[in-house]
Amino acid sequence: MLRTLFVLLAALAAVACVPLEARPLVEMAVVDRDTGQWLDPVRHAGQRWIAGTPGHRYSVRLTNTTGRRVLVVLSVDGVNAVTGQTAHPEQTGYVLGPWQSSEIQGWRKSLDEVAQFVFTDLPDSYAARTGRPDDVGVIGVAVFEEARRWYDEYPVPIARESMGREDGTRSERNAAKSASPAAESRSADSEAAAQSIGTGHGAREWSQASRTGFERASRAPVQISELRYDDHDALVARGVLRPYPRYRWRDRPHAFPEGFVADPPGDY
Repeated sequence: MLRTLFVLLAALAAVACVPLEARPLVEMAVVDRDTGQWLDPVRHAGQRWIAGTPGHRYSVRLTNTTGRRVLVVLSVDGVNAVTGQTAHPEQTGYVLGPWQSSEIQGWRKSLDEVAQFVFTDLPDSYAARTGRPDDVGVIGVAVFEEARRWYDEYPVPIARESMGREDGTRSERNAAKSASPAAESRSADSEAAAQSIGTGHGAREWSQASRTGFERASRAPVQISELRYDDHDALVARGVLRPYPRYRWRDRPHAFPEGFVADPPGDY
C-alpha cells in the first residue's frame, strides 16, 4: 500500500543546515522488501551501485525534499514504471506532494494494482521479455517542478498530462541525453562482466493511486538521477565490490575450539 508520509519538524531541523543546492529535489533509494534492508549504494567510476539478491522483491523509495509538488518519471531497466513504454522524461510519472515520501513497489497495472518489482535473472526481466534488454540494470528518475502551486491530496497521484508545452519533446530529449551519467560512461565503464540480473514482473498486489493535473515549469527535467544494480558476484567481477572475506577457522589456535567438554580417550 502506498501511503503519503510527511516529514516531522524534528527531521526538518536536522537537515536545515545542509545547503539546498547539495540536496536533490527528489531522493531515490531502494529497499529490499524481503529483508527490510535499505540497499546502500557504493560509488564506482562515477556511478552509484547497489547489490540486489535474485528472487527478492524490492521497492523504490522516492522522497520529495522540497515544499512544493514535483513530478517524478520513474524508469526501471529503461522502461517507464507507470506506462510500460521505453522510458523518456516527457512521459507520465508520479506526483509527490511537499515533503512526501512514497515507496513504489512495482509496475503499475491500474490505479489499484501493481506487479511487484523483483530481482531476477536477466532473461526473465520484464525489459528482456518485452524485447528491450539493453538498459537492464539501471533505475532512474527524471524530476520536474510545477508551474503552479495548487495540489490535491491524493495517494501518490499520477500526472494526467505528460508535457506542459508542445515544443518540449526535442529539447528535453537532448537534455536527457547530455545529463545521463550512464550514457556518457557506459562505453568507458569496464564491463567485462555481463549484466546478471534485472527486474521481473512479479505477483500482483494492491497499490492505490489516482490521477491529477500537473503543468511542468520547464521543458527539460531539473534533475536526472540513476542508480545501477547487479548481484554481488557480478559487482565483484566489475570491481565495484570486494569479495566477501573468507576466514579459515583452523589457521591458528583458538581458546574455544569446541562447544562442550569432550571425554578424554579411555574414559567411559
